[in-house]
Amino acid sequence: MIEYLEQILVAGNLRLHHLSDGQFVLQRSDRLEARGKQSGLGLDVYDAYTGQNRDVKSLSGGEKFNASLALALGMADVIQAHQGGVSIEMMFIDEGFGSLDEESLHKAIAALVDLQRSGRMIGVISHVQELKMAFPAILEVKKTKEGHSRTSIVLR
Repeated sequence: MIEYLEQILVAGNLRLHHLSDGQFVLQRSDRLEARGKQSGLGLDVYDAYTGQNRDVKSLSGGEKFNASLALALGMADVIQAHQGGVSIEMMFIDEGFGSLDEESLHKAIAALVDLQRSGRMIGVISHVQELKMAFPAILEVKKTKEGHSRTSIVLR
């Protein structure tokens, strides 16, 4: 288990380096968790701007979203790289983009577009207009006055 976490951290940190302009590096924590136990699965973040480690819980909303996105993509990379021919061709990402500043949003969009170009299908659930403009096909869900939802597919 720990070996997989280490591999996921390496792959995730490659993506987080780009998303955070090199500010953050995720690391396993040896901090004692609840009830004095060392779980080995806790995470800290090294902040290159301050030169200090801190708990990932101290990250802002947008920073947490980028760290989560980087870890999810890193996990997909590790799963695909292992024997057995497992292929992750589709990913869904639900919200979180609204917490990003403009520059971070553009970097996250670019990372997802790159994944899409590499052959993966990316599903994004979001209200952020810039995301809607970034992808060639949109399944739009609109609420009607009657309390129902109507869907339409928009192709660009």
